[in-house]
Amino acid sequence: MKDLLKQWVDGMVNQVRAQGLLPHDPLPAYRIDRPKERHHGDFSTNAAMVLARIARMKPRDLAERMLATLPRDQKDIERWEVAGPGFINFFVTTSRLQQHVHEIIDAGTRYGQSSLGQGVKVMVEFVSANPTGPMHVGHGRGAVTGDVLCRLLTATGHEVHREYYINDAGRQIDVLARSVQHRCRERMEGVTLSTPDEFYPGEYVIDILEAMPPSLRQSLEGSLANPPPLDTNDTTMTALTRFAVNWVLEDIRNDLDRLDIHFDQWFSERELHEQGGIDHALKILRAKDLIHDGSLEKPKGGGERPQDQWETRRQPLFRATAFGDDVDRPLQKPDGTYTYFAADIAYHLNKYERGFDRLVNIWGADHGGYVKRVEAALEGLTGKKDILKVLLVQMVNLTRNGQPVRMSKRAGNFVTLRDVVEQVGSDAVRFWFLTRASASQLDFDLDLAVAHSNDNPVYYVQYAHARICSIERQLEEKGLERGLLDAHVLELEAEMDLIRFLNVYPETVESAAVHLEPHRIAFYLQDLAAMFHTYYNSTRILDDEPRIRGGRLALCHAVRQVLTNGLKLMGVKAPERM
Repeated sequence: MKDLLKQWVDGMVNQVRAQGLLPHDPLPAYRIDRPKERHHGDFSTNAAMVLARIARMKPRDLAERMLATLPRDQKDIERWEVAGPGFINFFVTTSRLQQHVHEIIDAGTRYGQSSLGQGVKVMVEFVSANPTGPMHVGHGRGAVTGDVLCRLLTATGHEVHREYYINDAGRQIDVLARSVQHRCRERMEGVTLSTPDEFYPGEYVIDILEAMPPSLRQSLEGSLANPPPLDTNDTTMTALTRFAVNWVLEDIRNDLDRLDIHFDQWFSERELHEQGGIDHALKILRAKDLIHDGSLEKPKGGGERPQDQWETRRQPLFRATAFGDDVDRPLQKPDGTYTYFAADIAYHLNKYERGFDRLVNIWGADHGGYVKRVEAALEGLTGKKDILKVLLVQMVNLTRNGQPVRMSKRAGNFVTLRDVVEQVGSDAVRFWFLTRASASQLDFDLDLAVAHSNDNPVYYVQYAHARICSIERQLEEKGLERGLLDAHVLELEAEMDLIRFLNVYPETVESAAVHLEPHRIAFYLQDLAAMFHTYYNSTRILDDEPRIRGGRLALCHAVRQVLTNGLKLMGVKAPERM
């Protein structure tokens, strides 16, 4: 309906333009909104207020001239009015609202889908947790956010590619291998050794050791008993590193499978290095004079090393300040190897060269200071702004009985995602992670997440769906005729309000996709469930009059369809019984 109103308003603007009141130049954008107050109509536009200055007219006068061009036989609009400083309000007919119930039922699972992003290729990179240990709940929130965002973009016609970037190069991977090696030494010597702070402490490190093929285990024990010369290539450690990384990746895949989250591609940072991707990207930057040899200033405080240990040295720097960053960024470490930033530059160029129109990254909030430099590098490489959008996902605070949940023994220093999924289930985890905007910290109450209570959002929404299914069963149990499913008999104000809100669903899906805010679906479903529960408690759905009964059943079918579609977007089941 909003699209139809947009056509009408555009038509009115074109009519007054044809009358010479507006120029044929591009005009400022105007909006069509749903007023918060019902007495202001079903839709309202600020077009006259936006265009009045250009027309050199008072907004209300321009609004009247616009409305004069609108044919008076609009069957879907009961009336329209000029209100306030120049708003044009539209009131939709009851028959048009009633008809919308049947449109929802006819559309079925397609209701809420659109072609908004048709022809647009989007890559969404999310999770990308280091393959050095189990996933924690912060990873899980990012995973659910990314997955639902992909579902939203697909529902709005985008061509979506899901990608996981494997950080399998760099020091943290060496630390993982040496952590396993340390546990092997403990087993060989039969004692518990002092563990260096940098090593990974969780019991999963022992699991990696015990899962090793016998040949690799024997080779590792042999290298510990007779260490190879320092100047030789340690093939055992290379094999151990590959095995440990693959073991952790499989563990991560298992956790994601529990949440029904899958990827089109797992992209290896190590392969990016081996295939010359970094050299390729830096060559382009050098050709554009975006790399120079310089020295970083001594940090004023903090940083990677104490000030008294700071060594000034010349090194290749990316001209990040040319794009608004605070300082130019180093591309090589003192040992000559590339920085993590250099690899990220190459990875994002690789994404762009694969032909994607938009790139979306979902990162933890601790990466906030890193965003500007990556955006700068991509702009320098491509000459395009705003091709990359980074969503930062804030931390999750887990509580039980009002107290913070203690860390997992398996992980060693944090609560694992697996622990939480096993305790409350996939549906609760997915829904709860979307009960706040990703940029806001989330308090996750494990007790409430499994409670059969109206205060538990996932239960509240699923129960609305199950309640509608129970109405169907009651119909059969009582031997009542279904009656004609004709919504045109509906007349209660609560029914009209419910239909109006069902009409908002497609707009909610589109706005959630456009603004990359999947939590909007969770918010909408909670509001819809609240409206339905209120209607159910105050209205006799299975009325004695077959016509009324049929009309109300039609409305219930429409509500059920929207709940089903919305829950599917969230990756949450729509149960028929609870």
